[in-house]
Amino acid sequence: MKYRAEIDGLRALAVVPVILFHAGFELFSGGFVGVDVFFVISGYLITTILIDDIENNRFSLVSFYERRARRILPALFFVMVVCILFAWIWMIPSQMKDFSQSLVAVSLFVSNIHFWQENGYFDIANEEKPLLHTWSLAVEEQYYVLFPIFLIMVWRFGKNRVFWMIVVMAAISLLLSEWGWRNKATANFYLAPTRAWELFAGSIAAFIVQKQGVRKNNYLAILGLTAIIFSIFVYDKETLFPSVYTLVPVLGVVLLVLFAEKKTIAARLLSAKAMVGIGLISYSAYLWHQPLFVFARIKSTENPSDVLMFLLAIISLGLAYFSWKFIESPFRIKTVVSRSRMFAFSIIGVSLFCVFGFIGQKTEGFFNYITTKNQRDILATAIPSPKRTKCHTGGAEYLTYDESCEYFSDNVTVAVLGDSHAVELAYALAEGLHAEGEGVKHLSFSGCVPSYKINLDLSEFANLKDLEDCTSWTSQAIDGLISDDRIETIIISYRISYSLYGYLEGTYPGLKDERGYKNRLAIWNSLLTLIETLESAGKRTLFVLQAPELPRRIAYLIPNKNASTSNGVPVEWWKGRMGFIYKNIVELERLTKVIDIASLFCDEKTCLAVQDGKALYLDDDHISVDGARLVSNVIIPLIIRRDEKLERE
Repeated sequence: MKYRAEIDGLRALAVVPVILFHAGFELFSGGFVGVDVFFVISGYLITTILIDDIENNRFSLVSFYERRARRILPALFFVMVVCILFAWIWMIPSQMKDFSQSLVAVSLFVSNIHFWQENGYFDIANEEKPLLHTWSLAVEEQYYVLFPIFLIMVWRFGKNRVFWMIVVMAAISLLLSEWGWRNKATANFYLAPTRAWELFAGSIAAFIVQKQGVRKNNYLAILGLTAIIFSIFVYDKETLFPSVYTLVPVLGVVLLVLFAEKKTIAARLLSAKAMVGIGLISYSAYLWHQPLFVFARIKSTENPSDVLMFLLAIISLGLAYFSWKFIESPFRIKTVVSRSRMFAFSIIGVSLFCVFGFIGQKTEGFFNYITTKNQRDILATAIPSPKRTKCHTGGAEYLTYDESCEYFSDNVTVAVLGDSHAVELAYALAEGLHAEGEGVKHLSFSGCVPSYKINLDLSEFANLKDLEDCTSWTSQAIDGLISDDRIETIIISYRISYSLYGYLEGTYPGLKDERGYKNRLAIWNSLLTLIETLESAGKRTLFVLQAPELPRRIAYLIPNKNASTSNGVPVEWWKGRMGFIYKNIVELERLTKVIDIASLFCDEKTCLAVQDGKALYLDDDHISVDGARLVSNVIIPLIIRRDEKLERE
């Protein structure tokens, strides 16, 4: 196959935006389309090689897989080994367990299936997954395994018919992706059937070039280049992918493959020395960038700065050059690494990574090996309510009022209402009230904001999952409480900072606002309406402000030496996070008794994550059962005063 420098330049155009997108630079909001560019290039190059080999009667499946192994495995294995070293040093057990599972998936080239089963590509949790980016390698490898076999089987029907078979398969795959984003969005993003059409687009281009050669057309080549650049800067996380929108960068690559003859303007731009140089190391650059970014986020309590992320992006190119020159290149030379040694290297590498991964999974992330006794003792107290799985609800199939849990006494006089932050509080209150012969009704809905008789623009609230279900659940919960004569006191508890401002994850110590003032005011007024409705119905209410959020999960904050306390966030930062609430708290206090439990978790300067050898949290924002017991000790005396209206401060 004749070398085309502009293809290497196209690789550079693919990898640099991907790196800068993952670094968090909003200018490159559509940088993820670089992966789609890689898919088309791979389809084009592999199909070109296969056609040449088949037509010249030199095709060998063993030789083809050998070339793929030489190209992909050495650099991938090297990066995986480095990831293991840093994961062992910096990861907490839960992360190490997830990482161990991903090692197995990557080794077997099914990481796209593995990550599909975990969560969506753009979820915040993915910022802790060093090997997330290998999902695209898995898609390509699945194509490499199946496509040559398909081509050999159908070649006897003639090249023209094979071409149209691929066109039909590409069309079916594209239609499947259109169905997929509407019905199975995460599977649509990760899985090969809805991505295959992008690789087939490259295959189709290979057939055309093989027959007609590369045509010179400045206008179409520039159009193709413009389409890719347009996608990089205009698309963002909200763009449906893959879908017909993906046709823009995909067809852009096809136009360049077909019409960017070396004398065209587009080909000259892509063939610039710097572009070709980055293109040559693009595979290694793609491998390195994600682990660098992930471990920077894992190591730092605060969200890494743009300067650091840009520096890491540059470092990824430096590491890419190293691994290209000293690992990729030598392994491609058969006189240096023979076929038998290459296959032995591949089998041994896959086996060792799988063994390590299986052990990591079975030992809960090498729990006893990467933690100290002090950490293990404190982590043992970072536990959720035993009732969480059974009694906490969410989604469209939520528990109704009558189905909701009641414990630990048949004399149910108290209800706890809220989101997931009400779960452990309900359990701790039920424990304490059991001695008084009283039970608790548990009403909590995951991720639910106060949404009683709320008026929200749902199009602006796409980042609030299950809002309509949450609103429906809230309404039936309030109706149930009002009609339930047993319930005298209602404890209300939400992650109110999330309700009013959005997530903290990935932004600390910044104060991110995902809601906007209009929606924040709507949620706040809904909370006031909810409380006023219950009070008007003759119920006693008590509103519990949440415990201060932590900058990261509790497992990170537990000291490895014999220390019985650990800090969370500064008090001043927490006051900023709760600014709207504190500014408007008098409106709440006119309606109900407000308990600010921050005083239980904080001194004058700092809020604690660990106190007296016990974890006050079970993750980064939910209090543990021990933390909830601190709160219940304050609330229970207020509840059992039957002859008093709760005083409002």
